Amino acid sequence: MDNTRLILIMALAFISLLMYQAWHEDYPSTSPVPTVNNTVPVSAPSVPSATSSAPVSSELLPNVVSSTSTTKLPVATSAHLLSTKKRIHVTTDLLQLEIDTVGGDIRKIGLVNYPVAVDKPDQPFELMNDELPNVFVAQSGLLPEKNAPTHKAIYQTEKLDYKLDGDTLEVKLYWKNAEQISVEKIYTFKRGSYIIDVKYILNNESDQPWKGRLYGQFQRAKATLAGDSRFLYTYMGGAISSPERRYEKISFDDIEDGSFNQENRASWENGWVAMLQHYFVAAWIPEREQKYKYYTNLQEPGNRHILGLYGPEQTVAPYTKQEFSIRLFAGPKLQDKLAELSPNLDLTVDYGWLWFISQPLFMMLGIFHDWFGNWGWAIIVLTLLIKVVFFQLSATSYKSMANMRRLQPRLASLKERYGDDKARLNQAMMDMYRKEKINPLGGCLPIAVQIPVFIALYWVLLESVELRQADFIFWLNDLSSPDPFFVLPLIMGATMFMQHRLNPAPIDPVQQKIMMVLPVVFTVFFAFFPSGLVLYWVVNNILSIGQQWVITKKITGNI
Repeated sequence: MDNTRLILIMALAFISLLMYQAWHEDYPSTSPVPTVNNTVPVSAPSVPSATSSAPVSSELLPNVVSSTSTTKLPVATSAHLLSTKKRIHVTTDLLQLEIDTVGGDIRKIGLVNYPVAVDKPDQPFELMNDELPNVFVAQSGLLPEKNAPTHKAIYQTEKLDYKLDGDTLEVKLYWKNAEQISVEKIYTFKRGSYIIDVKYILNNESDQPWKGRLYGQFQRAKATLAGDSRFLYTYMGGAISSPERRYEKISFDDIEDGSFNQENRASWENGWVAMLQHYFVAAWIPEREQKYKYYTNLQEPGNRHILGLYGPEQTVAPYTKQEFSIRLFAGPKLQDKLAELSPNLDLTVDYGWLWFISQPLFMMLGIFHDWFGNWGWAIIVLTLLIKVVFFQLSATSYKSMANMRRLQPRLASLKERYGDDKARLNQAMMDMYRKEKINPLGGCLPIAVQIPVFIALYWVLLESVELRQADFIFWLNDLSSPDPFFVLPLIMGATMFMQHRLNPAPIDPVQQKIMMVLPVVFTVFFAFFPSGLVLYWVVNNILSIGQQWVITKKITGNI
């Protein structure tokens, strides 16, 4: 196999991979959520129970799903709606929230420092909301339902508007039942933080011990988010962490078929449960050293997927108080912040199976950004550094291509001599390669070695929230969006054409035509790619052309 054929196969394989990702995004295995134009009330989710819609084994939820258990998880009936009473509005330096007095749920979260678009700097990106089709809310509560406030309980509040003026802000909600059990639910916000501390103070004023547990869950509809590219697939769905698996995806399909609940899983310490999307994540993080179990469920209407965790049963003696605590992170996938918050939470920045290469690349990209203060220049310098690291490998490849180019007239003569006799033609070509001491695969192997690094950098540029709406120069004011004037894709297509001219021409006329069309195909395809990715390919191509031109001219004497 000659160099041209390998390059062609690699290019087509890359295009096929991207097309498959786009197809997987557009045509999932299950039917998509129907789009509605108005706000529709939807039913409250339920934690898994023996009577809920998702099949849950009693072995998965010991002492919880039993009808006689004192900590039976709440059941949502089809008539019960995700109702709203009063909305508590909270504003911090980073977040704009709405908390409903029904359940004390977080119904909406806007990220102040992450506008929805470059041309809408005053409109925060909405990570959570309780409106179809993109329902995404965070819920927590105490069990059992008959003797504690779940996400269906109605709380009281002192006021409806809160604003962070100092370093810390507390939002308090109150609940009490006829059995002399009162609960104070406290949200704590801190300046400069996307972490929300949630604390329950249970006061048992009765003469009987109280038994129950804490839980937290997300419910999310399966719907396409506005602004997502149809050409680039990024994961949206659930994820968990445990000692057995540092990072495990729980897809919407897993929730729908109930396969996760059917697995026999132990209780785990120091884990978390999260809902992911491109650039952003929300995660429930329980107290360390306490064992929690995970669960899933599917709730209608709205095809809402539920992923949550619940803690161990605890006893509160009569006339005593006890605190239950859990933390919620809701914000951008900033790796350093996530790593500090909980073990393996930084893996929600999903670099795929080449993460061990992607993470060092991102660290270097961050260092260059600190130097230059611009992510575009950081990409250029990182591309240059990678080119320097692989300089000798690239030189070996280009020397092999140049030698193949030097033999082109003799190869064409062999083609004319043997015509359609493939066996004799191939034998004559191999004899020539052996006599000239040229390895026809010499240009292939050095390129193959570099492929993992190129793929890893591809995921770094695609997944890193730091590049979202990052300004570069001139008209390129968002490296995460396509070039609005298609200048970079056109330059990339031109560089690919120049590389094609430097490479040895294929003997097969069909391959020649395909190689001529390939730059056009890539130009059209990359027109819809984020400009940060296209910038990398343009710089890499320009550097490759310079190196290959020098080596080719030195060996062949002409271009």
